[in-house]
Amino acid sequence: MKLVIILALVAVALARPDDGGTYDSKYDNFNVDELVGNARLLKSYAHCFLDDGKCTPEGNDFKKWIPEATTTSCGKCSEKQKTLVAKTIQAIKDKLPTEYEALIKKHDPENKHQGELQEFLQKYSH
Repeated sequence: MKLVIILALVAVALARPDDGGTYDSKYDNFNVDELVGNARLLKSYAHCFLDDGKCTPEGNDFKKWIPEATTTSCGKCSEKQKTLVAKTIQAIKDKLPTEYEALIKKHDPENKHQGELQEFLQKYSH
């Protein structure tokens, strides 16, 4: 019985990502094209990211990735997550410039990371 408990604890410890790991992969197959192609849905997500509207469960999780995307090019994101985040931010930038500017002011008020953010968007948003 003790062995089972020890093995269970080891399994939990191994399954838990450390601070240097990536985000949960449960949204890796999220249909980002549907999101960016629907103006009403995109605006709803943008307002969620700005704490200015209701959030879906997905929007709430994505909102956690936005600060890191704007400051570290989504350093803890998997490749799929980088594409998802970049496409979403790029769509907000292109279609909702007021909300985009508000996101930048919120997460990079001194514009210290704009160069890196633009490179990130260029690389992953297509």
